[in-house]
Amino acid sequence: MSSAQSSRTVRQVVLAGLFAAVVAALGMVPPLTLPISPVPITLQTLGVMLAGSLLGRRTGGLALLVFLVLLVAGVPVLAGGRGGAGYLFGPSGGYILSWPLAAYTIGWLVERVPPGRFWGYLVANVVGGILLVYLIGAPVLALVTGRTFKEALVGGALIFVPGDLLKALVASAVAVQVRRRYAPGRAEDRAA
Repeated sequence: MSSAQSSRTVRQVVLAGLFAAVVAALGMVPPLTLPISPVPITLQTLGVMLAGSLLGRRTGGLALLVFLVLLVAGVPVLAGGRGGAGYLFGPSGGYILSWPLAAYTIGWLVERVPPGRFWGYLVANVVGGILLVYLIGAPVLALVTGRTFKEALVGGALIFVPGDLLKALVASAVAVQVRRRYAPGRAEDRAA
């Protein structure tokens, strides 16, 4: 491994760890629970969107894998200071398990968007950070709770759309600004 490759790998690992910490820090904001859903509203999906948008597919996905490892190890990284592998088998399990794939997908899509194109970033965050998360999370919610798929879709996806769209807007705006200022980092994930 060359010195440049080694340096890039170290940088990716550091950024992945940093963004795992960002997602955990966003969990410090108390979750909002609605009577219609056993799945709480948290800011952690904003962290998933930011990881994919800013770090790209590989490092963004790695960041959320690190987060999952911490969760399984019992570190209280979930909203409300919760942690442990048991949460992966509860109502929120499918959503949480989708996060590494969501960050990877967002990163993959963003890498195909010309720098500074807000709408491209927004589409990436909606597809990877909302639709994909719901596609995995709602069926698991139905399975775990015994709800019909329609009930799980309403209580585990549709009620979250307005807030998740707001998170996608914020993540896209932040990513566009950061990428404009630090464009050289954009190509690193593609080359790796």
